[in-house]
Amino acid sequence: MTILINFFAILLIAATDTLASAYSDRWQGVQDPEHSNMIMQAMASNGLIFVVLGVSLIIWFVLISYLIRLEKKLDKLEQKF
Repeated sequence: MTILINFFAILLIAATDTLASAYSDRWQGVQDPEHSNMIMQAMASNGLIFVVLGVSLIIWFVLISYLIRLEKKLDKLEQKF
């Protein structure tokens, strides 16, 4: 069993290394932030964690509002029948 686990661990490490080496130049980003566009400058100055937080809050807000709206529609249908 341990041989099988070690084999899959070696395969996983090898796959990760080939992907990292193949795409490493594309993951670099802009070296000089002053030469990037305005959106990237704003994200770099404020930290990308706030962008992630903002997007996740928008997703949660839309999901909760959809569920509330669906519940209201279901209440109307229940009262009708």
